[in-house]
Amino acid sequence: MPTAIAVTSADMALPPQDERTLPAAVLQDVDRRPLEQVLAELQTLVDQHGHLIVVCSRAVPASVERRLHTVRALLETDRIALFRPPLPPLGIAVLARQLRQLASCDLSPGVLASAGRLLTHYIHAGALLGSVTRLDHVPVDLKAHARSWVPGSQFGVVAHPVPQLVRIGPEAALAGPEFGTWLLVAKGQLAPDWVTGTLAPSWHVQGLRETALPAESPHWWGTGRLTEFCAYLPDLSVLYQLVTSVRRSVCHWCGIDVIGDRCVFCSATPPVHDDDGGGTGHGHGPGRDRAPGHGRDPALGRPRERRALTG
Repeated sequence: MPTAIAVTSADMALPPQDERTLPAAVLQDVDRRPLEQVLAELQTLVDQHGHLIVVCSRAVPASVERRLHTVRALLETDRIALFRPPLPPLGIAVLARQLRQLASCDLSPGVLASAGRLLTHYIHAGALLGSVTRLDHVPVDLKAHARSWVPGSQFGVVAHPVPQLVRIGPEAALAGPEFGTWLLVAKGQLAPDWVTGTLAPSWHVQGLRETALPAESPHWWGTGRLTEFCAYLPDLSVLYQLVTSVRRSVCHWCGIDVIGDRCVFCSATPPVHDDDGGGTGHGHGPGRDRAPGHGRDPALGRPRERRALTG
């Protein structure tokens, strides 16, 4: 069975992008249901699928995160990954769906989990807001705060990958992705006209879809007067090529294949070795290798001189 991809509410399980998109496992109300029930649910998922990747927004209540960590600890398993990327709720839902697409491919659980960290860099997530007075995730200057009190004011905001904020007007523009994307739009209490009529053409999106606004979005953005949007890569072949083009390594702690510099299942990072303590400078000793992603995809960060034990 393919690795299971789970989300923490039904509205985070977006409709399939294509015929290969696998269903999401929905862990509904994990902090409210009896602990024994949640334990049994996750144990069943692990038994059926081998590994489980839970994609969780940072906007969920702290009780949800605590319950997930508690269940993972009680099950005493390293086959459950808790992944909380720095994305708004709609971006989380999009990323979870991309992992559901990739779960149908021949990727190992560790590589699939690591792919989430890689693909996060290719997601452009933002919102059209009626107020920024309670916006905590993007820097807001005093002028923007003051303009929030002007009736009818609207603001275009990008939270990821680079924070941006503009007041909506004739010349308002937000820098978008430099590659072909689709745009997913989730309407809240604000009309999406600027998003669909101005932003989408300026970003040269190749397709536009609409979905329901996630319940976590008003809390994350600090207002219910919003329309959330997310630009993403929809094509499974492109996603697969991105992931498989990155060098793989073996986690020195739990032994699974990974890409990048952190194992999502055990959170281990490659140990740093002092070259004066037995290393050979730029050479590689037995069982050593460059940290995954070294000198490759810029989305994984700048090249690092770390070494990872792969034996």
